[in-house]
Amino acid sequence: MAEVRDFSSYAKNKFHNKKDSETQQEEPSYKEKIRSHRLIVFYRTLLSVALVCAVLAVIYIQWRDKSYSEAKVLKTVKETGLENASVIPLGNYILQYSKDGMSCMNSGGEVRWNQTFEMQSPMIHTCEDAVAVGDYNGHLIYVADSQGPLGEIDTNLPIRSFCVASQGVVAAILDDTNVTWINLYDKSGNSLANIKTTMKDSGYPIKVSLSPNGQLLCVSFLYAKDGAIKTSIAFYNFGSVGQNETDNYASGYDYEGVVAPIVQFMDGKTSYAVSDDRIMFYSGDQVPESQAENLFQDAQVKSVFGNDKYVGIVFANNTADGTYRLQVYNTSGKLVLTKYFNLEYTDILFSGNQFVIYNESQWQLCAMDGTDKYQGTFGDSLKAIIPTSSRNRFTLVTQSALEEVELR
Repeated sequence: MAEVRDFSSYAKNKFHNKKDSETQQEEPSYKEKIRSHRLIVFYRTLLSVALVCAVLAVIYIQWRDKSYSEAKVLKTVKETGLENASVIPLGNYILQYSKDGMSCMNSGGEVRWNQTFEMQSPMIHTCEDAVAVGDYNGHLIYVADSQGPLGEIDTNLPIRSFCVASQGVVAAILDDTNVTWINLYDKSGNSLANIKTTMKDSGYPIKVSLSPNGQLLCVSFLYAKDGAIKTSIAFYNFGSVGQNETDNYASGYDYEGVVAPIVQFMDGKTSYAVSDDRIMFYSGDQVPESQAENLFQDAQVKSVFGNDKYVGIVFANNTADGTYRLQVYNTSGKLVLTKYFNLEYTDILFSGNQFVIYNESQWQLCAMDGTDKYQGTFGDSLKAIIPTSSRNRFTLVTQSALEEVELR
């Protein structure tokens, strides 16, 4: 028989040893439970976030792709004097102009300012909320923005074309006896720069465009020699980079056998030129470089429209697809949309990620994927559509009123 001399001590030691052993076994099990609980909470949170994101994505897609069946008139303001005036957007305001002057109003019809003048063939150019108006073959250019008139420029030479930057700087093509000048002025009419051009040396400047900050100037020159023509797209830098260059010349590109009557800056570093057979994109806020070039393959260009994100070119189509074909390019020069339509348009307006095609009696709202979101008609002759901060609200300017409409 085994001998146990101190059973109580033995039992006590045995009990404690067992307890310690059980504690050692239970301790990792407890930590594992805590770890499992945290994982469960993490995955539940992750699942909840994923579900919320999915719901928001569905709501956004439904909102983005929503089509409308009616245009509800929310407010009508009667206006007089619009019958013989042209109307364009000026920032978030409405600018009307005619041979007798121009005025700026808000969507409620409240006139902010007006400017009187007398012109035979007024030409108008805008940049953001700045506007310049001049008379072809005249010598006066009036500069303003949405807050009011900024100044008057007397070029002293016949005006052929001009453009304006956001702060009111104006570049004008002026005819002289044996040369053509490209002059830059500030909004008060002070001369900033003069570029002398001749057909023999540089070609004839047919179009100009200033970057929004007024630092870069793009010029389309037409050069003819021995029966052949050539277009030169030239860039001039009036900042520190161009100070040491002759006539502030920064860069240029030649195109044989084409005419490019349109050059335009989209933003501070992106510009494009449109010829009869292609569109050319340039990039750079100091020395612009050729970025992309897209040929039209013998298609006939009808119109060019754009904003700071997109440029759209309308071609005559005359096929079963539609009377017209609209090709839309982004700032990288990439073709992002081809849209066929039949509406006999007077204007195309880009606003956000959608655009409006309209004439005096009809309008068509489209998404940037080409889907039609709304088609409707007007009761009065339409002069302009002004976008608002809401994608489904617009201000319609007719011959007799301003109407705020909401698409539903």
